[in-house]
Amino acid sequence: MDKSEQDSKTHWAKRVVPVVILVALLVAFFTTDLKNYASYEWLQDNYVILMTFVEENLVLAVVLYLVGYAIIVAASLPAATLVTLLGGFLFGWFFGTIFTVIGATVGAAILFQVARTSFGEPLRKKVQPYIGKMEKGFREDEFHYLMFLRLMPAFPFFVVNLVPAFLGVSLRMFVITTFIGIIPGTAVFNFIGSGLGDILASGEAFDPAKAASPEILIGLAGLAVISLAPIVWKKIKARRNGAVAP
Repeated sequence: MDKSEQDSKTHWAKRVVPVVILVALLVAFFTTDLKNYASYEWLQDNYVILMTFVEENLVLAVVLYLVGYAIIVAASLPAATLVTLLGGFLFGWFFGTIFTVIGATVGAAILFQVARTSFGEPLRKKVQPYIGKMEKGFREDEFHYLMFLRLMPAFPFFVVNLVPAFLGVSLRMFVITTFIGIIPGTAVFNFIGSGLGDILASGEAFDPAKAASPEILIGLAGLAVISLAPIVWKKIKARRNGAVAP
């Protein structure tokens, strides 16, 4: 095997293996008992054990939470909302938010990098004739556009992790906007989670999907709209300058 052929196989492996691993995690989640652990019922049955473990092994608990959350986000497992509430419950609102933001940012960066490395660039070249103008506008104000996508509750988290990979966004910009943009929503759910103890102890039913009130969601949407204000102002200013130009 010559060097060029070996390099080609190595390059292929680097592109395919990460995708296979993430897909395998997603398949394993739905085809094994793992999905049973991502339920409110399991949390209600084991919350005392979890609290005891955190009290006796705080550093290990934090590490496991960070790694677990990163894996959940990277593999796009449908457990992020419940685990975010769990972070507030186990570590309190403030530290739960910090740990969740770090874990989510790491997981999102992994998924973003895998998408960009594995099929982002080839796909980007194929769709370039169709999205060229949109990509140009996006790249000119990518910080504000990415912040809008992060803050708007209507956009699924995994979608916002993938789309920038196809639009040529740098890893640095992606990480910065992810870290900042997910803080408000994460803080809300961790705050809700910090008061979960009484509900768990009472045995009452709880629906994580309805944890955030409409007022909270409207507030997050408002922040998303505000994040676009600089872009709107720039376009208005450009039009004004064009109108007064000789």
